Amino acid sequence: MSFFKELYNYRELLKSNVKKDIRGKYKGSFLGILWSFVNPLLMTLVYAMVFPFLMRSANYEHYTTFVVIGVLAWNWFTTSIAQGTYTVLGNAGIIKKVYFPREILPISVVTSGLVNYLISCIIIAIFLIASGIGFSKYLLFLPLIVITQYLLTLGIVFITSAINVYVRDFEYIVNFIIQMMFYATPILYSMDIFKGSKIADIIKLNPMATIMNSYKDIMYWQQAPMWGNLLIILGFSIMLCILGRLFFKKLAKGFAEEV
Repeated sequence: MSFFKELYNYRELLKSNVKKDIRGKYKGSFLGILWSFVNPLLMTLVYAMVFPFLMRSANYEHYTTFVVIGVLAWNWFTTSIAQGTYTVLGNAGIIKKVYFPREILPISVVTSGLVNYLISCIIIAIFLIASGIGFSKYLLFLPLIVITQYLLTLGIVFITSAINVYVRDFEYIVNFIIQMMFYATPILYSMDIFKGSKIADIIKLNPMATIMNSYKDIMYWQQAPMWGNLLIILGFSIMLCILGRLFFKKLAKGFAEEV
């Protein structure tokens, strides 16, 4: 409880950090925060044009909408981890001069990523309407899926940001792993294409696969997510977040000397 009390006491710093992350990312650019829409949209259009040729046996109606749902959620995940892994080193100046709960740094990165994702959900809504898929009652499950992804991402960032202070090459290893995970996550494809294959069992070990499937279930397929799998990942994410924070706190004692 003392951790949450301390976060509350430093809530203004947390809010200012989140705002800085959101505004500073595109500071000085012509489109500004609109890049939060443009970047993932351009990525989606490229995937939607190229990937169907690699999956001619699969038949996806409204494939662009299918890709939009996955890419935007994945963009939040990868951006938060990439920025979060570097966040302690990137704030070396303030860490050496001022005391504050160091956990604020990874929390603000993941939270700003969440805000950007929620804003970019406008794009998903537009594609759902334009494609004729529309909305269903299962969108009520969206907060649960978002919370699960938030906790999973934060748990990972707690660990990677702390290690990166002591092992400076670690961020490059993390970025490589995340790039490989993209292909092991059902973003551009459905798990149905691997039905009955051992590949499906391997992909299911990736927690983001369950989260991604859940987004697709409630938005694209308009059905309830697979409760059992989602709750397992939620439990795993909670544990990872708790253990990641303890790991971060232990290593944070030497941050001022190492950064």
